[in-house]
Amino acid sequence: MAIRENDKPIIYRVPSPKVPENAEILEEPAIKVSGSTAVQCYAPATGQFLGFVNPSSPNAIDRAIEQAKAAQEQWATTSFRERRAVLRTLLQHVLDNQEEICRVACLDSGKSMVDAQLGEILVTAEKLEWTLKHGEKALRPSRRPTNLLMSYKRNTVYHEPLGVVAALVSWNYPFHNFIGPVISALFSGNGIVVKVSEQTAWSSGYFTSIARGALVAHGHNPSLIQTVVCWPQTASHLTSHPDISHITFIGSRPVCHKVAASAAKALIPVVAELGGKDASIILDSVPNRDIPRVVETLLRGSFQAAGQNCIGIERIIATPGIYDKLVSLLEPRVKALRLGQDKDVGAMISDSSFSRLEGLVAEAVQKGARLLAGGRRHVHPEHPKGHYFTPTLLVDVTPDMAIANEECFAPVMTIMKTPSDRVEDILAVANAPDFGLGSSVFGGEADPRIGVIVKRIKAGMIAVNDFGATYAVQLPFGGVAGSGYGRFAGEEGLRGLCNVKSVSEDRFGGWWWFGGVRTSIPPAMRYPVQDQERSWRFARGVVEMGYAPGWGRKLAKGLGNIMGNM
Repeated sequence: MAIRENDKPIIYRVPSPKVPENAEILEEPAIKVSGSTAVQCYAPATGQFLGFVNPSSPNAIDRAIEQAKAAQEQWATTSFRERRAVLRTLLQHVLDNQEEICRVACLDSGKSMVDAQLGEILVTAEKLEWTLKHGEKALRPSRRPTNLLMSYKRNTVYHEPLGVVAALVSWNYPFHNFIGPVISALFSGNGIVVKVSEQTAWSSGYFTSIARGALVAHGHNPSLIQTVVCWPQTASHLTSHPDISHITFIGSRPVCHKVAASAAKALIPVVAELGGKDASIILDSVPNRDIPRVVETLLRGSFQAAGQNCIGIERIIATPGIYDKLVSLLEPRVKALRLGQDKDVGAMISDSSFSRLEGLVAEAVQKGARLLAGGRRHVHPEHPKGHYFTPTLLVDVTPDMAIANEECFAPVMTIMKTPSDRVEDILAVANAPDFGLGSSVFGGEADPRIGVIVKRIKAGMIAVNDFGATYAVQLPFGGVAGSGYGRFAGEEGLRGLCNVKSVSEDRFGGWWWFGGVRTSIPPAMRYPVQDQERSWRFARGVVEMGYAPGWGRKLAKGLGNIMGNM
């Protein structure tokens, strides 16, 4: 049932982050500066200097957690309606200020305004809307069944706040990756400390103020939300802190090993999303009329945010009957893509992966792949200090090539041909890498292979005849194998931030005229046990009464043993 409330959003304002008046282009753009511990912030699309952010020390992290903890004690007592009021105000602010949020996110991450509108605003608005409409249903107490022996019990499961949770998020969507964990933490009654990436530290203060502003507008303590910027060597202080109750980590596998080892010291549960090598399977049953739509979807899924997308399409796997046609349609489209924030494909966050990417492409070509477009770094004529990689199309890729197994996280489209149109051969290619985050399959509605692929693909998510649809409707987000474990988003994500408390109570305990109906220890089972044999026969009777099939055996062996060994 839809929730109808009259709590109107409260309008509030947040100052935009300041950009230096004199546009200084750094000679060598990098977040680390020799002789300083500060994080140097710059625009990856142009190399423009944005400012310095001082990293948090262990003592500063302690203070942030302490402040969030104190604020959470009060926040935990709020009703779902009060939490919805805050989120409704936050949603209104996002909608009213979406252009400015996009502008700031683009400046700090290098993406285009269109990519920001889709990856920063649309998905945030959906998460807020979903939480407003369905969050309470996921967290309200639920009754659970009982059994014959315990038929006098009433059983309930409650979802209680954990306390202060942490999120370590990646840089590719600086607003959404920050605000997503905040939304879930707030609605589940928790405080939160978000460690943002050093790569996008400049925008984090503005985004934090947006989240805190919604709390302040409704009279709540803004200290409930804390942001930390720190270098990797300091992050372990947060991830092993005894006052952190849960960690959401979005990043790479090597870093996750360190986070998980650190969290294990304090037995902090971790949800890990580690990227993927997502496959988009194109079957030859795709109707001709649908092929143009599929091509457009593959382009958007591969080059959105310059390919720096956790569930971006990393591999296009086509069956032989459609492979050549697909390549012929995609080749001119990829070659026509233009680089620049005001064009088609924006900048990458840094140039640190360029040599690796060029090496992967070169190794694939050496093994027989055909490079039809791109494959190398690009010096932008207007922004020579920006970080650009040419939109790449690599075809005839095979499973033995490194580029078919390593996440590119770049504007690189790879196309692979399956050995045959048999579903076994398709899945063998799709499931080869040690990843399993998202996936998609395109084909005719009646193609029986689609159902088999959906069931047998090694992935946490799959969209049928679409791309990324699972996140657009707030289904649980996460993967298997090398892509991590646990889920955020959806009901599972909210519940994961809660202590699941099981409560069993007497259903008839207050019936005083019967003396109450409660569990009591019968004489045969009381200490000291007078007769082990008699006590054992009594206990066996209890088991038979509760679980024997049919009332004949229940009464004969169950009730009989109980009554005969009292």
